[in-house]
Amino acid sequence: MANIISMAMTTPKRPTNNNHFIFDKKTSNKAYIAFTNGATTGLTRSCSSFQLKALQNCDDQIITDQRRSGNYTPPIWDFDFIQSTRSEYKEERHMKRVSELISQVKTMLNDEIIEVVRQLEFIDELQRLGISYHFEYKINQILNRIYVDGRKNYDPTDLYSTALRFRLLRQHGFIVSQDVFDSFKNEDGGFKASLRDDTKGLLELYEASFMSTQGENTLELAKEFATKFMQKKIDDDHENIEEHFSLLVQNALDLPLNWRSARLSSRWFIINAYEKRKCMNPIVLEFAKLDFNIVQATHQQELKHISKWWKQTGLIEKLPFVRDRMVECYLFTVGGVFFEPQYGYERITITKVNTLITTLDDIFDVYGTFEELQLFNDVIQRWDIEAMDKLPNYMQICFLALNNFVDEMAFHVLKEQGVVIIPHLRKSWADLCKSYLQEAEWYNKGYTPKLEEYINNAWVSISTPTILTHAFFLVTNPIQNETIRSLYKYHNIVRCSGMILRLANDLETSPEEMNRGDVPKAIECYMNETGASVEEAREHVRFMINETWKEMNKERAVAGNLFVPEFVRIAVDFARAAQYVYQYGDGFGTHRFPRMKHRIMSLFFEPMVLDTDNGVALH
Repeated sequence: MANIISMAMTTPKRPTNNNHFIFDKKTSNKAYIAFTNGATTGLTRSCSSFQLKALQNCDDQIITDQRRSGNYTPPIWDFDFIQSTRSEYKEERHMKRVSELISQVKTMLNDEIIEVVRQLEFIDELQRLGISYHFEYKINQILNRIYVDGRKNYDPTDLYSTALRFRLLRQHGFIVSQDVFDSFKNEDGGFKASLRDDTKGLLELYEASFMSTQGENTLELAKEFATKFMQKKIDDDHENIEEHFSLLVQNALDLPLNWRSARLSSRWFIINAYEKRKCMNPIVLEFAKLDFNIVQATHQQELKHISKWWKQTGLIEKLPFVRDRMVECYLFTVGGVFFEPQYGYERITITKVNTLITTLDDIFDVYGTFEELQLFNDVIQRWDIEAMDKLPNYMQICFLALNNFVDEMAFHVLKEQGVVIIPHLRKSWADLCKSYLQEAEWYNKGYTPKLEEYINNAWVSISTPTILTHAFFLVTNPIQNETIRSLYKYHNIVRCSGMILRLANDLETSPEEMNRGDVPKAIECYMNETGASVEEAREHVRFMINETWKEMNKERAVAGNLFVPEFVRIAVDFARAAQYVYQYGDGFGTHRFPRMKHRIMSLFFEPMVLDTDNGVALH
């Protein structure tokens, strides 16, 4: 929570003389004012209605003065900009061409003659290019056959093919033991020195190591070994590495593949890796770029729809202290809740959730007084419309907007599935506000919690349980009581997703928020508890992220027994979206990072150029 100035002694902005109003909570906040003039102070009871009105105005001024601002900049992509966007990629000629390209690429994928390693490489390329969703059934067929065949059709002594097979099979839910890497270890249990020059194999070993679960020591050793020698290769011998491969290695060291969102990373891979390969397939390249543009056109239409809704709520007009970050909210949604065209309703709905969360967050973190926040939380816990008259106007507007949204989504699910979900949606918002109030209370008391105490609250206050609760009801059909119960208690996969989002957020937004006067974050809690330096605390948070990903890898393998695959994917992808958004700083709240602005422009507003005359795709 940002710094709240004590209401015990607050002065209006422009005193007309040497007297100062002092607001004293211990006395009536309307009946008394104290006049101070040098050494003399007198307490006077105000009697007339005129004086009472003047005092009320003074109170309002005091409350206004003690409210803070996050000093958030206006949106880069405002309503007019979004409504003005146009794309040609919904035209029939493009849809016809992409259909032709899908057929050609499907033929390549169906080629039974190509060797297993090349099939695995092709699947990996399709995934990273962002076009594998067109071929999911066939890809699963191929991987299932490769899994059943075991070692029959690949060389288990080749590091590259072993690691590639391991990563793709684990990614798709197959059980593969880390023991497949034992043949690459020496008598001392470390990896063989001869592997140091196999840069291609090291890169795949590195990426495979991030599929590990807790206790898999071989994969932990693999990560350390591959990281060390890939970094050395980049530092000492980068001139002898092909440009596209050097970029791949550096990109992986920045953020491993398992921590990346497919859609958010696909444009980078198309331009900086695939297109620069000597063996690049021009048909696949054209398909990847054209499909990217078609999906982008769909996303633009959805942004127009959401921006109209956001404007109609009136929240930005009535609550000007709130971050206007509708496009950034949509970015999080595209990274976390399916980018594919057929999931438009889900994306629109979750983006609405994200914008309402941002509004609540700024009320609790920036604008509301502690007394107001207590009242607001009480109304939300009871979800009591009739109690709204206790709230200040800005909170009434927010609560009604939230209530209307919850009713709208609940009606949709009731209409589609005949299930009443209002209590579950309301609970997710109540839990979120309860966690916000806990942080407000800590700040109000000047209390710095221990790291564990902070985390137990913070993985909820980061809003992931609220988002995933709504996502669950959007993608689950049929909705069953057993899965609702697991969701109600916040299954481990929800907790892991929330932990990663929270820690990634704290790692990059903490300085900004502390300067604004926010509640201590993970870094500050760890420093206060252990006496660690800032860098030591940051390193510990990175360690926590790594360990949580290991737990996430385990949970995603077993959560499919309870939840539909779509929900499991969303839980994982929201964590990936967090790693992307906060990779180079606060890519959500502030506009100080040009790289994030460039990412959003290229993802939503700048199509790739295709030279259809000669069949070569350009960027």
